[in-house]
Amino acid sequence: MLNPYTLTEECKILKTSDYQKDADTAKQKLDSVSPTMCLAKWNQVSLHLPTGLTNSCYHPPLHKIDPDAIAKNPAALHNTTQKLQERQQMLEGKRPKGCNYCWNIEDAGGTSDRIYRSGEPWAIQDFESIVGKPIDSEWTPRYVEVNFNHACNFKCSYCSPQFSTTWAQEIDRYGQYPTSPAHNAPEHFQGSRKPIPNRQENPYVTAFWKWWPTLYKNLKHFRMTGGEPIMDKNTYRVLQWVIDNPKKDLHLNVTSNMCPPDYKLKNKYFDMVKRICLDGHVEHFMQFVSVDAFGERAEYIRNGLNWNYFQDTVEEFLERIPVRNSVTFIITYNNLSVTSLDKLLEYIRQLRQRFSTTYQRVWFDIPLLRQPAWQQITMLPESYQQIHEDNITMMQKFQEGVFKDPEWSEYAIYKDFEIQKMLRNLAYWHKNYDADAQQKKNFYAFFSEHDRRRGTSFERTFPEMEEFWQECKSA
Repeated sequence: MLNPYTLTEECKILKTSDYQKDADTAKQKLDSVSPTMCLAKWNQVSLHLPTGLTNSCYHPPLHKIDPDAIAKNPAALHNTTQKLQERQQMLEGKRPKGCNYCWNIEDAGGTSDRIYRSGEPWAIQDFESIVGKPIDSEWTPRYVEVNFNHACNFKCSYCSPQFSTTWAQEIDRYGQYPTSPAHNAPEHFQGSRKPIPNRQENPYVTAFWKWWPTLYKNLKHFRMTGGEPIMDKNTYRVLQWVIDNPKKDLHLNVTSNMCPPDYKLKNKYFDMVKRICLDGHVEHFMQFVSVDAFGERAEYIRNGLNWNYFQDTVEEFLERIPVRNSVTFIITYNNLSVTSLDKLLEYIRQLRQRFSTTYQRVWFDIPLLRQPAWQQITMLPESYQQIHEDNITMMQKFQEGVFKDPEWSEYAIYKDFEIQKMLRNLAYWHKNYDADAQQKKNFYAFFSEHDRRRGTSFERTFPEMEEFWQECKSA
């Protein structure tokens, strides 16, 4: 079994990677101020405008934006009271509780996203300015993620009415799922977690557009998520703004399921992105693609996905818009991803060979699913870890700096930091493995009901997981 903290001979190239060097440099700078400082707390924000919630990166829990504060100053979308307190804690060497994801990795001897993110150019460039200003200074972030509404044509198994209108429709029709605690129970999505209907005026969206001209001047990375952004009018407002106001140093990103509900909408989106890319209105456009498995297993997890249509759309994007853009697959790694990840990784490698000829055009990231608990990888039998290890071994074989084949360019094989992420996920799995009987019960209860409501079949789609399915059934 692989030791996730020990690099194999083939993987020692990781120690000298530029990505790791940037992280090491960032750590030295952070440590000169505080052992807990993270530049993302200042320079990064995620805004969930349908509910008026925010966090810095995607690891801490979301917290409420003060509607009275943004009515006076739209920059309060980011500079919340909680974030100001957490910044102060970091400067004092304290650990904000919401950042436990990174503390756990560091306590286990690993390098966390706190270090990696702080080493990114958009973050580290402001190090001196951040440490030199009073803690209560208003800060304009350089990395912004925003979802404007929760309209979505998918019902992904781990999602909820908070982020998908089709999920909300299902819960309205059938009620909550029979898990403990109840999953997607209507009462869970009231108050601050209840999305503002798209037909109503949203004060958080209003504040965003007031803030936007100031925000835009400072941006290095801007990412739109959802819901499904291709279905959202605000996406096209942003794209038109970029067309009218080119920003040569901007990385513009959109996260999509790549299954638009109609071809007219797809063509509108592709045409605007093509204009932005071909005319050089931004430094780079990144199309993030949400997919967690391969083929029919992906369709099962992300209900609404048609695999053939998905592939066609991804490849059409790469063919139709040939310059100044890339595609990144976002694999939200969960226990239904494991058995077909090898096929998805191979598909990504084949796309790289076809479309990455002069620069890297196809990427992937593999963050771990945290909720719901019964869909985490950590509840799978330990034997499934071997599947993950086999994928790491395969990636090392086709690794940058190791794989030698004249038919494959350096842009078409796996990157060192991708293998690092896989190793970190393995380390987390080793440390947090928990065969909790209640979560097995929840797994069976949820997916049995999932199959009943949606006309799917877990046993037919995942025959290789039959033994685990029966364990959950009898738990």
